[in-house]
Amino acid sequence: MHNAQMARKTSENTPRLQLRQATPADVPQLVELTGRIYSPEWGHSAEMLLSQQTHFPEGQFVVEYEGKLVGYCATFRIDEETALKPHTWTQITAGGMGSRHKADGNWLYGMEVVVHPDYRGMRIGQRLYQARKRLCSDLKLRGIVFGGRIPGLARNISRYGSAEAYVQAVIDGRRRDLTLSFQLHNDFEMIGLLREYVPSDHDSLGYAVHLVWRNPRLLDQPDMPPITSQRRLPDSVRVASVQYFQRRIGSFEEFVTQVEYFTDIAADYNADFVTFPELITLQLLSIENTELSAFDSIRKLSHYTPQVKELFTRLAVHYNINIIAGTHPTEQANGDIHNVCYVCLRDGSIHEREKLHPTPSERNVWNITGGESAATVQTDCGPIGVMICYDAEFPEVARHLTDQGALILFVPFCTDVREGYLRVRYCAQARAIENQCYVVLSGNVGNLPGVNNFDIQYGQSCILTPSDFPFARDGIAADSTPNIETVLFADLRLESLARARNAGAVQNLKDRRFDLYETRWRPLPH
Repeated sequence: MHNAQMARKTSENTPRLQLRQATPADVPQLVELTGRIYSPEWGHSAEMLLSQQTHFPEGQFVVEYEGKLVGYCATFRIDEETALKPHTWTQITAGGMGSRHKADGNWLYGMEVVVHPDYRGMRIGQRLYQARKRLCSDLKLRGIVFGGRIPGLARNISRYGSAEAYVQAVIDGRRRDLTLSFQLHNDFEMIGLLREYVPSDHDSLGYAVHLVWRNPRLLDQPDMPPITSQRRLPDSVRVASVQYFQRRIGSFEEFVTQVEYFTDIAADYNADFVTFPELITLQLLSIENTELSAFDSIRKLSHYTPQVKELFTRLAVHYNINIIAGTHPTEQANGDIHNVCYVCLRDGSIHEREKLHPTPSERNVWNITGGESAATVQTDCGPIGVMICYDAEFPEVARHLTDQGALILFVPFCTDVREGYLRVRYCAQARAIENQCYVVLSGNVGNLPGVNNFDIQYGQSCILTPSDFPFARDGIAADSTPNIETVLFADLRLESLARARNAGAVQNLKDRRFDLYETRWRPLPH
């Protein structure tokens, strides 16, 4: 691989957006950020920010986008009696210093959340709230508590007559408040009103809504070894699979509209991943008005590669969702065409995973050649793997990915008839059972007359599980009606994988006979 190409791939793999723990080096930017939100007089001072980090460093989070801090949240631990009785912001936070932190406190107090106004369309606040919930769950605390602003109160007080009536209208859905509606949407519940919480908050007339989120996993802590990961893993991962209807389009912008529509739906349902089908971009060939040979059409399609990568990367960051972007035929430096899946994470990084086993049709009609490696992708929900359609019919690929720690395997597929589809599905179910992992299939439906080797589609997307007591009946978490455009959702519990792998009725991974057989992958040449 050329040095320039290696440098480009390294740059693409580097996250553009990171949620991480705050450090002292962040303080100057955080002083500027909070000053911009509240005014320099009411923003956080360097002393306050350093004090917060000193008392409870793991509870201070920042969101960094392309080297700039665009979000911040501060928390500390506190006892239940203090957290749930009336208080002001200054009293409970010790003037913003966070010095009332109690190392054995059983509640997490949300002291601050700020988002840069120029980046409020990127779900930065949602990311910070999710980070708080993960921290609360990891520490096995009773929940999160804080005073939430109600910035619509002052301009609506004459209509509703009281803060209580205004808040009730928001809770009932009769009124939208920019802040409170967001917090209610994130599963927080009101336990009261706090008067004089921040007297200088004139938009809220000094009021705050006393809000709590109760840890739903507090009493559900299995006595077993966790799944190994460098990151804290969520208890449950929500995945979405798009069964995509192939139809003629007149421009790249029409393709963008359709893909963004499904991404938006998945994000609105708070999915962590959304998967698109194999060869989804062949739809772009319907834009052409001239008849192209199969060989020329696939090379023409490869010219869209920069636009395709930019599109899915933008959507992943903007909608705060990890995207398995189907596959796109991509020309390599040596002139070969590979069938490439672009995994676009919500931190802005891109990871390429190639189809290893082109089908005879792909080889003979399009001259597609296979890739040479199968590596996991590290995500904020644990390591994942990608097997592209025919790859699922080779057990070695799934086992290699599982041995690297993959918990979920994504299978974008493209099949023309039911027999071909069932080969992929039956093998994917076997991979889920033998590797004790989840497998997510996403396929095309519809047809594209005039596009070589892409005339008809048969698809029945599904989300598969191992077959054991902790999982869905029949090993199917979600299924679709064949050949209908739709989106599937399923919540996949990582704890259930740990339970099955460590104490299941059968324990395929642990019971392998390494004294009899092994699978060894050849190292790639440098």
